[in-house]
Amino acid sequence: MIRGKTVFVTGGAGFIGSTIVGHLVDGNQVIVYDNLSRNALEDKPFRNHPNLRLVQGDVLDCASLERAAHGANLVIHCAAIAGIDTVIISPVRTMRVNMVGSANVLEAASKLPDCERVVCFSTSEVFGPYGFRSRESDRTVIGVVGEARWTYAVSKLAEEHLAMAYWKEKTLPAVVVRPFNIYGPGQVGEGALRTFIQRAILDEPIEIHGDGTQIRAWCYVDDMVDGIMLSLTHPRAVGESFNIGNARAITTIYGLANTIIRVLGSKSRIVFVRKDYADIELRVPAVDKARDLIGFEAKIDLEEGIRRTAEFYRQRIP
Repeated sequence: MIRGKTVFVTGGAGFIGSTIVGHLVDGNQVIVYDNLSRNALEDKPFRNHPNLRLVQGDVLDCASLERAAHGANLVIHCAAIAGIDTVIISPVRTMRVNMVGSANVLEAASKLPDCERVVCFSTSEVFGPYGFRSRESDRTVIGVVGEARWTYAVSKLAEEHLAMAYWKEKTLPAVVVRPFNIYGPGQVGEGALRTFIQRAILDEPIEIHGDGTQIRAWCYVDDMVDGIMLSLTHPRAVGESFNIGNARAITTIYGLANTIIRVLGSKSRIVFVRKDYADIELRVPAVDKARDLIGFEAKIDLEEGIRRTAEFYRQRIP
């Protein structure tokens, strides 16, 4: 339990960031630093909480970032350019925000006199197009240079190396987490599971890119937040990277669409459409390290997560 801290959350208005804020805001002072390009915070019941301060800013603005982070004990760096469609539109901004922005956050954190922990968000994409039971110690594999999709993975891998460098050289207590296909209520931006659920609720066709044989492990957002809380508090987390995912919730994209249709009693039909970008064919995490070192283990199974997520979106149908 985290109480009585000042927590600085970059990207705190995003999907995962705002969910983390919801878990912290009752017992702590929370500063959200976000450019509000994706704003899930505006729909949260705690958006006007007296312990919450929202600072609209960009992680590329180093001076603004340092001012906003002043006094923080804990730093959670969620801010990033993410989502394949967004990355393809602007690979240059993707690289700048994810690399330079992360460098700014780590430098700002290193100047805080009472910084107890910094958690940096990486991505499972650092394992490349094929990752089966990928371990944190496995070699990272990045795709072809020039393929826009991999600019995101490269930029996040650079952030990982920099976070570990700050720990080793400047003893900044940094932790890296690699989320594996996080979904749940309040997801904004891109996301196959969210899109499938929204279409299934309305009995609309569900589009699958490619042949649907791509394999994923899906992790409900509350489980992800549990992993973050452990990363913030467990003494064995410092200087480590952790896969945060649900190795039991595995299915193909085609299987996912069918499961959603069945669980929600939908009349949606499945439509296959052309895929014009590099995709991940296989991504399943090994989560032994997170379990053994800090006690993390996902609890929400896929069907229960689908039901909870669908209930959230049903309540928002006009």
